[in-house]
Amino acid sequence: MTLSSLLTRIDTDLPEALDRLMDLLRIPSISTDPAYAADCSRAADWLVEDLRALGFDAASRPTPGHPMVVGHGGEGGPHLLFYGHYDVQPVDPLSLWHRDPFDPEVQDTPKGRVIRARGASDDKGQLMTFLEALRAWKAETGRLPCRITIFLEGEEESGSPSLIPFLRDNAAELKADIALICDTGLFQDTAPAIVTMLRGLLGEEITIHGPNKDLHSGMYGGAAMNPIRVLTRILGNLRTAR
Repeated sequence: MTLSSLLTRIDTDLPEALDRLMDLLRIPSISTDPAYAADCSRAADWLVEDLRALGFDAASRPTPGHPMVVGHGGEGGPHLLFYGHYDVQPVDPLSLWHRDPFDPEVQDTPKGRVIRARGASDDKGQLMTFLEALRAWKAETGRLPCRITIFLEGEEESGSPSLIPFLRDNAAELKADIALICDTGLFQDTAPAIVTMLRGLLGEEITIHGPNKDLHSGMYGGAAMNPIRVLTRILGNLRTAR
């Protein structure tokens, strides 16, 4: 197999790949609204079936919220874990949409052809790009490129409340050599980007204890450590020059 043959395969199979993406985009998997819980489950089930068609051992895993989709396939190293999310943002206000946000359509614009639909760029489009790349690879070689775990959540747009507990409970199963996240951007409209060293979020509550009464700053300002000075030193040490 060569890169040229793989790209040719992707171009040849593009209509079918687009049809699959459109099917997924039609599912209103809005995770923040309980009224769409059944649709979130339907999106998870859709992805499970697509992964099974690719040869993955896949299942929809229950959580206190929306299901996680986990699939394992391929063999050999390295072990690659791919993360994405199938839930989407709400569509309000509807008055700003020119068509049903869950009725996807390919449109011609001054900047080229685009897909108009909720989730087309966050994150169903990127998610399916990875799966279609695997589909093309398997069509050309008869196998997946290496051992791959697919991990797709349904609560990213609502704060991922089930993510950390699920990761803790399934840490051994989800351990991998490399983790790929598709929920990133492009360098330009026609130029993909490989983004490295993504930063996460950390929430901490810090209590700093100081003197139990007011101290004159002129007399005690150098000897007695002010809690604000302690806090600024802590914050300053969280970041290096790099």
